Amino acid sequence: MPARSLYAIAPHLSRAEAEAIVKQVLSYGTADEMRVSVTSGMRQNTRFAVNQISTAGDDYNATVSIRAVVGKRVANVTVNRLDAAALRAAVQNAERIAKLAPEDPELLPELGPQQYREGIAWSDATASLEPEARAEAVRAITEPSRKAGYVSTGYLEANANSVAVGNSKGLLAYTRATSVAYTTTVRTPDGTGSGWAGASDNDWRRIDPRLLAERAIEKARRSVNPVAIEPGRYTVVLEPTAVANLVQLISGALGARNADEGRSFFSKAGGGNKIGEKVVDERVTLVSDPFDARVPASPFTGEGMPTEKVTWIENGVVRNLAYDRFWAQRTGKAPVNAGGTLAMAGGSRTVDELVASTERGILVTRFWYIRGVDPRTILFTGLTRDGTFLIENGKVTRPVKNLRYNESPIFMLNNLMDMGRPERVSASESGGPGQAIIVPPLKCRDFNFTSTSDAI
Repeated sequence: MPARSLYAIAPHLSRAEAEAIVKQVLSYGTADEMRVSVTSGMRQNTRFAVNQISTAGDDYNATVSIRAVVGKRVANVTVNRLDAAALRAAVQNAERIAKLAPEDPELLPELGPQQYREGIAWSDATASLEPEARAEAVRAITEPSRKAGYVSTGYLEANANSVAVGNSKGLLAYTRATSVAYTTTVRTPDGTGSGWAGASDNDWRRIDPRLLAERAIEKARRSVNPVAIEPGRYTVVLEPTAVANLVQLISGALGARNADEGRSFFSKAGGGNKIGEKVVDERVTLVSDPFDARVPASPFTGEGMPTEKVTWIENGVVRNLAYDRFWAQRTGKAPVNAGGTLAMAGGSRTVDELVASTERGILVTRFWYIRGVDPRTILFTGLTRDGTFLIENGKVTRPVKNLRYNESPIFMLNNLMDMGRPERVSASESGGPGQAIIVPPLKCRDFNFTSTSDAI
């Protein structure tokens, strides 16, 4: 294959191009085993502040990662040049370093050829989201904010990428995917009111900038001059973004090895794990499915293992944990690979209906500055942000100052009172696409707020 300029990628390498690079790199190798991953694509972004665009850019990149195995020694080298000389030098470096590396006692041989389903995470609408269209999406928020006398900021990011994985045993896989996230914060001129709205998807056509503007502006209007309330345990109505901020944290605790070795919430007292045990309310079901059109993911892992639909928790009971190849072999289990997305079952109520059924409580838009406290209980701390309100007698009566919480999604899902309709949300603190996740709004009792915050 002729050398291809890094800057000629528009927007990603095709299957034929990526597979040709994989085979080219493998042809240079002399190691016992080798794996090659080729990732290419673009990131498009537009940022705005004070009701006007501040930065915008499209960046294109391609990387080739080479994993060389010599005996039980492993090394990885990554390069972002695609010419033959650079690729050959990267292979030589990987093999040289592998010979110097310590032996890996958990090393498994590379996989042979696999069968894959076609990925479904690509959207032409997202891949072709040009700067002009992004500017129009920004204007859909800045113009109504300006007319309302408010100040809007926000971030729009769209990605279009392809990934190919191949190895010296004949495995070859390719997929492509898009993702997009659009978030905005709108504040009142005096700085006492702040509202947020955001959305994330694989398909740009399913995001409505005008609806985001309406939500954020209304939150800002209603949150002016918040009052302080005493911290403590409250009934909460959590909007879907707030739910996702916490529920997504369960994903990081699903490793079977950590559970079996006693380092996880899913560890069983006396040894083993909690598969088969009820750990949350029976209305809770959590599923990862790379072929769910609402939250699609890659059809294979980084080592080329096919991904599959996995039910982690069903009706409150742990059904599966994530087994990598080594731990599956060690424990006599089959590997479990799900692709990383998450969908939670829900009910039929709206947020307004959940509020209407609440005598006294707090309505939370989202959480922020989320940090771990205790991995054995999945306990985290953080702050409410951009729209926190007091509920009295079934109505939102006044804004309240933000509150710090110490809470676990496990505790929250055990204190479940009611559920609404699930929806896909943007739950990333960075404003990027983050994990693809669908959750319902929730009403929960005894949510633990530990202190107040003057931050808006």
